[in-house]
Amino acid sequence: MKDRKTGGRVPAAVAWGLLGAWAVHDAEELATMARWTRAARPRLEERLPGVPWERLEVSQRHVNVAIGLMGGVVAGAAALGARTGGRGAVFQAALAGFGAHEVMHLAQAALFRGYTPGVATAPLVVLPYSVWAWRRLRASGVPVRPGYGGVLALPLVLAGVHALAHTLVNRRQKEGRERGRGVAAWRGRRTGRQ
Repeated sequence: MKDRKTGGRVPAAVAWGLLGAWAVHDAEELATMARWTRAARPRLEERLPGVPWERLEVSQRHVNVAIGLMGGVVAGAAALGARTGGRGAVFQAALAGFGAHEVMHLAQAALFRGYTPGVATAPLVVLPYSVWAWRRLRASGVPVRPGYGGVLALPLVLAGVHALAHTLVNRRQKEGRERGRGVAAWRGRRTGRQ
């Protein structure tokens, strides 16, 4: 039943709350992920020796780029949610994926038997925002779609974001090395050394 005051829409703040909750949560990941993957690698290699952990270790630059890219995805979903009053399929899929990934963080911490990046804000920010947003959608009479698509798309989106971040970071590092060699060769020619 539609709430007569809202006309089957939620205020834009509900949708923009997705971006806000994501920003708080990912600030924790930004501050901890690169350092944690380096520090945890020996323990992970010992517990799960068949996994190529050296490929999963990420630099701070990679984390920065990946979080920036994901921020674009989340901002786009929040903007669509604000424009549609929470009715947009992309917004609802992102909301479902965001909420479900809280379970992923808790499972990772349980498997690791300790802290993993994102686990502190998952139950304190991700879960409360997600529950609140879904309740607001339902209370406002917004048709709520099952979130299976968002939950299933989350690993694909995360993999795509990290693959693109890897490509961008490696390209920038390669360009930096080439530029460094070019500058060294130029300096060598100017000073007569080669």
